[in-house]
Amino acid sequence: MVFAPTRQAASETFIRANLAGLPFRIQAWFGDERPLVQPLRCLYGSAILLSKLLTRLHLLRLAGLPAAWVAWLLIRLDPPDVVLAEFGFEAVRVMEACRWSGVPLVVHFRGSDASARNRIGLLEERYRRLLRLAGGVIVKSERMACRLEELGAERQRIQISPSGANPALFHGSQPCQSPPLFLAVGRFVAKKGPLLTLRAFQLCLQRADVSPLPQLWMVGEGPLLAEARRFVVQHQLQNNVVFAGVCSQEQVAARMRLVRAFVQHSIVAPDGDSEGSPVAVMEAQLSGLPVIATRHAGIPDVVVDGATGLLVEEGDVDAMAQAMLTLLAEPMLAQQLGEAGQRRALQHFTVEHHLRDVTKLLLRVSSSARALS
Repeated sequence: MVFAPTRQAASETFIRANLAGLPFRIQAWFGDERPLVQPLRCLYGSAILLSKLLTRLHLLRLAGLPAAWVAWLLIRLDPPDVVLAEFGFEAVRVMEACRWSGVPLVVHFRGSDASARNRIGLLEERYRRLLRLAGGVIVKSERMACRLEELGAERQRIQISPSGANPALFHGSQPCQSPPLFLAVGRFVAKKGPLLTLRAFQLCLQRADVSPLPQLWMVGEGPLLAEARRFVVQHQLQNNVVFAGVCSQEQVAARMRLVRAFVQHSIVAPDGDSEGSPVAVMEAQLSGLPVIATRHAGIPDVVVDGATGLLVEEGDVDAMAQAMLTLLAEPMLAQQLGEAGQRRALQHFTVEHHLRDVTKLLLRVSSSARALS
């Protein structure tokens, strides 16, 4: 049984991948679904809505009860071998239901739920209880694992598993044959650093000695998009920066086959929000693109500096601009980095690797629970 906040958001492709790829019969419940024609789904979605309201009122213990009661009912009606909760904040809402019913719980942390102060700070005590109750914990990077250990997670219960990319979609890039195009994919939010990516590209453009001049394609939307558009207008970059909006995975994969390199200036956001292991970075490496990014969160686990891409420090837009200039001037280096990244991604960072990791953990937790019962 899976409890998750949503399956609709374009950014939640990993939840849909888990549901489609895990080799189990899965009953999935989503906090943003309240269809009147399906009373149980409506009940669970309404309970999550009430839990959110109580959380905003800082009634944290009370906030865990509405969803827990409904989750307990759902578990009783169709008893699972194990419950998988997507995101830590969803897990705290259903953890008591698992305790009441004796069903083991596995929690899948993704990024902001294990880093942002409005999550960790507000829910710290609830997280400490969650990590005592959980039979297994899935995280995206070593750094995230260490953070949850600080909150009480036992190391032997932690599985580090980046979400991975789909090799059936992401393949075929030839950076050495591509024009001077850079691609950025991600929501326009602080931790993705879209404004820093733009500043680095502006410096690159000022220093570039190539014809035609490079372009930057930016895929995604979010609260910082309006500011990014203003930056482009203020610095007269309209001919060099393309805002492509939200694209499907197929459209992103097609764009990756047209560009020289992938760029992403991830940072720790002012509220502490941090990446896990960005899926778009893995998709770019799997496509055969070199990645220019920052030494942030799980990115160095995926991108090997100087071997599969070029990494810079958070906030160092000058170094990122120089990395862009390097790959503009040396297309064969871009090709070599991309090919090495593709080989490494195929060995470690596909969806199949992630599904295998999650499957093994779920089976282990379920088997341990049966042995103890």
